Parts: sequence; C-alpha cells; structure tokens
Amino acid sequence: QVQVVETGGGLVQVGGPLRLSCTASGRTFSASAMAWFRQAPGKERECVAAIRRRDGYRYIADSVKGRFSGSRDSGKNTVYLQMDSLEPEDTAVYYCAAGGGGPIVSSLPLAQTYDHWGPGTLVTVSS
Repeated sequence: QVQVVETGGGLVQVGGPLRLSCTASGRTFSASAMAWFRQAPGKERECVAAIRRRDGYRYIADSVKGRFSGSRDSGKNTVYLQMDSLEPEDTAVYYCAAGGGGPIVSSLPLAQTYDHWGPGTLVTVSS
C-alpha cells in the first residue's frame, strides 16, 4: 500500500513564501514521477509542478512560472514545492501525487498519470 502525505500548508500574507513537502511511502514503491496539483473553490484541478525521476525533468505551469519551483530529494520519494510571491489567486488545496510507469513529458501535468494521491493541504493567501 502506498501512502502520500503533504505537509506545510497554512495561512500566509500576500507576497510571502511557503514551502510544501510531500513523501510517498510504500514497501516496494518507487515513484517514476511526482507532481503538485491544486484546486481552488469552483475551479478545476490543475497541475502546477511535476518532476520525472529518471532524468529530473521538471514541469512548471505557466500560471506560476517564476514564482513556484519544484524540487526533489534524489533517491527518495520526496518532493517539495517552493512558493514565492504568493497571490490571493494561489489560495487552494494543494495535492501531491505519485505515479509509476515511465511518463513522457506531455503526460506529466495530467492527473491520470498518477496512481496515488495525498489528502491535500490547504494554502490560504490573505490580502
């Protein structure tokens, strides 16, 4: 059984930083890719960042480019999402996802690439 757990959400002021962490654990599980998605009230879930294990390829959504960055602990099923210059529009539940297989670049931002999801952590940006 694979467990995915996010930590680091909370309340932050506009312009402030926040860092999310995520670990996927399971006896024999090795994630081929891990990603961060977010879902704001009334909006669809969107991928903001993803990392492919085999070559470290990183995807970042245009909506957060220049403000968010994803990173990983090499050799571990652990990823981070560094969020800077936060805006009220970044308020959402942030989900971490992990997947097996060998995802191609174009599939990294797609929810169906990932088999295992965390419960989500709420990020609230106050103005």
